[in-house]
Amino acid sequence: MDLKFARTDVASKPKKVDLAKLEASVEKDDSVIFYFDKENSHKDLLELQDYFEEKGKSFYMSEVKYGLADSEYMYQVHIIK
Repeated sequence: MDLKFARTDVASKPKKVDLAKLEASVEKDDSVIFYFDKENSHKDLLELQDYFEEKGKSFYMSEVKYGLADSEYMYQVHIIK
């Protein structure tokens, strides 16, 4: 499963990350917050939630609006050991 991190610039393309790198970050720290781009499907993020919850981690996800338009949002994911 490849996901896309949130853009750091409006004109740039989002950077991809695979599940192994996300898991390594979670194992390294007790609490990790990731910001994912709106191009990710909600279904993929729910699969990510299922994956980490099966491993006994707490998973919290929300949409973060950063502008007035409906299309100006990103996903915030907080994973806790």
